[in-house]
Amino acid sequence: MLKVAVLIGSLRQGSYNLQLANTMKERYINKIDFEIADIRSLPFFDQDIELNPPQAVKELLRKIVSADGVLIITPEYNWSVPGVLKNALDWLSRVDKVLIGKPVMTAGVSPGMMGTIRAQLHLREILASPGILAKLLPPAGNEIYISSAGLKFDESTGRLVDESTLRFIDRVVDKFIDFAR
Repeated sequence: MLKVAVLIGSLRQGSYNLQLANTMKERYINKIDFEIADIRSLPFFDQDIELNPPQAVKELLRKIVSADGVLIITPEYNWSVPGVLKNALDWLSRVDKVLIGKPVMTAGVSPGMMGTIRAQLHLREILASPGILAKLLPPAGNEIYISSAGLKFDESTGRLVDESTLRFIDRVVDKFIDFAR
């Protein structure tokens, strides 16, 4: 079974992006062992402490190193990635550079009409930077931009229920499993 660390760019408990992660964790339980990484407790990146980072950073690094791949699910804030996600990526890009060559898939949910297109474009640029150089699932046909979230998630269960979106994600996840192996 593929082991995948999940970074979620939203800290909000009711976040659609967290709901997507939980939906995927349940839906692919027989294919992927998803482990959501805590990025809430990370301090701001500080080069003065990067050689002896706090325990929260060490734990994040451990989760990424031990994973076969990484799923990054991000909302879009001001046409880009949230600062908390960028901070986590900054920590991961230093010293051991644990994302280099690591298979990564991206996704995002938004209540708006354009999904998280701009945030994911910026995220792809970040993931291609010299300190990260992640092995990104090619975007053609694999871009998970979920728009109009209020129409696609069940309010009572907090799960994605839109069948066409779920079928699309099924295909992308199968491609990612092959890609990560």
